[in-house]
Amino acid sequence: MKNSLLINVLNDWRIRINDINHINFSELCRKTKAKNGWFTKESISLAFNGINRFLDAEKLRKWIDGNSVPHQNPKEVGIVMAGNIPMVGFHDMLCTVVTGHTAQIKLSSQDDVLIPYIVNLLFDISPELSHQIRFVNKLKSPQAIIATGSNNSARYFEYYFSSIPHIIRKNRISVGIISGNESKEELYSLGKDILQYFGLGCRNISKLLVPEKYDFRFFYENIEPLQSVVLHHKYANNYDYNKSILLINVLKFLDNGFLLVQESNQLVSPISVVFYENYKSDKALVSYLDQNKKEIQCVVSGGDHLPGRIPFGSTQKPELWDYSDNVNILEFLSGLHHN
Repeated sequence: MKNSLLINVLNDWRIRINDINHINFSELCRKTKAKNGWFTKESISLAFNGINRFLDAEKLRKWIDGNSVPHQNPKEVGIVMAGNIPMVGFHDMLCTVVTGHTAQIKLSSQDDVLIPYIVNLLFDISPELSHQIRFVNKLKSPQAIIATGSNNSARYFEYYFSSIPHIIRKNRISVGIISGNESKEELYSLGKDILQYFGLGCRNISKLLVPEKYDFRFFYENIEPLQSVVLHHKYANNYDYNKSILLINVLKFLDNGFLLVQESNQLVSPISVVFYENYKSDKALVSYLDQNKKEIQCVVSGGDHLPGRIPFGSTQKPELWDYSDNVNILEFLSGLHHN
């Protein structure tokens, strides 16, 4: 399918998705939540907003025109999707379709309702694309692989798929940098970067870097509107558990009733907890980020002096060209045509 026609089809798909009526959407949310209690209506709506951005015709045109996308000699590409946040594997699927390959999709059991539903809407628009997307229980002789999972599952993927071209993603975290000069709006946005999807995504902030003697009271005051997160029973259970562990071990921490802040040199914080470390200078910040770059997905800050940083509130609003782990999937898939 020519790029111009494909872009029109994908934009029509966006319109069809946006036109899902309230009754169907509510039923879709009910079925999804029955499989995964973390997937609330708000989280699903947030994921659909992300797909709406991806399928915008102008953005698609800018994205595809900026890359060489041959369509000859298509391959079977296996996609192992994660289930931590709704439809997290959508971008991998879209990249595969755009480059003309066939996607064999192994869905997570935690998220096997949403993507099949919207893919059927795509097939209604363009039956031709039904040959490019297949959902499978087991990958069958893929010629390339894109797999997302934990550090443990990544070792499994690397062992079994070492002989074919592959992108294998491990655990990553995101970092928020506070200077002490943030506005109320910036701190509120940082709170969303921490708490959207209950902090379950690799783009959620789990580590803060703050100046020495930073007063967290201003931070807490401005994320107060996000307190409804603790009304979710799974999040509340994690909050209660992690708070009790900190108390039992007589560890210092801060608490506002829904988010625990603890000083730690660790990167990966548990749900309902955000770790922090102090920094002394911009030079120390750059050094820290460079030392940990293999573990970091996003860096947010209010300034523009740090390489690769993005603004507060944007971690869960990636664009088509914001590739996970900074690996250009479109380039990877386009290169398969020459193998």
